[in-house]
Amino acid sequence: MSALNIKQGSSRHSAYDLRNPNEEVIERHTLAVVVDNEAGVLARVIGLFSGRGYNIESLTVAEVDHTGHRSRITIVTTGTPQVIEQIKAQLGRMVPVHAVHDLTVEGPSVERELALLKVSSTGDKRVEALRLADIFRAHVVDSTLGSFIFSVAGSTEKIDAFADLMRPLGLVEIARTGVAALTRGED
Repeated sequence: MSALNIKQGSSRHSAYDLRNPNEEVIERHTLAVVVDNEAGVLARVIGLFSGRGYNIESLTVAEVDHTGHRSRITIVTTGTPQVIEQIKAQLGRMVPVHAVHDLTVEGPSVERELALLKVSSTGDKRVEALRLADIFRAHVVDSTLGSFIFSVAGSTEKIDAFADLMRPLGLVEIARTGVAALTRGED
């Protein structure tokens, strides 16, 4: 027996790799879905997710083609590779859906999110909030004697990090847009 109480020869893997090799890996995927811009389409797409128990982490929708009456729905979801493939297949079979793109696997992409954060503080905490905002390239969009509203754009991780640093300084409220994403390159 070794010091880790693992019988010698019981595993070909490192003792540090404690993850079950048969366990399904949960992945985060960003899907771009082009749909007809008509009443009820968003409800049908979201109904597909809720009806099957799939989670949506982020959802943004906007009309992208006025003449063709098309909208783009950007959905960030999580699941095993099989679940993600099932989601894409089911979305592709829906009548108002014209295209389904998995930006996570189709190559490099750019993802950004916008957030507004209200921070209520005075004195040294107020100065520290302004200093951190400068580091994160956040902009002051409103200011009173006792609070700021910051606007920050970037990756989800950047916004999470900024919010985590603002909490002890008096973060009162946060509003986020959700992820907007595009593939890189010419196509």
